[in-house]
Amino acid sequence: MKISQYDRVMLKDGRTATIVEVLEEDTAYIADVDLPGSDWDTVDITQDDIEKKLK
Repeated sequence: MKISQYDRVMLKDGRTATIVEVLEEDTAYIADVDLPGSDWDTVDITQDDIEKKLK
């Protein structure tokens, strides 16, 4: 699946995230993972961490 900057994704662990930077196309990303409330955590993720792209 093609993931671009600012796409919303569902991670395999059930969390949702927004891609804030594509480090390596189809491989590595920096994402803001949603936390309870209105907070987030910025983390590095890989394509293998992503379950699906959200609309």
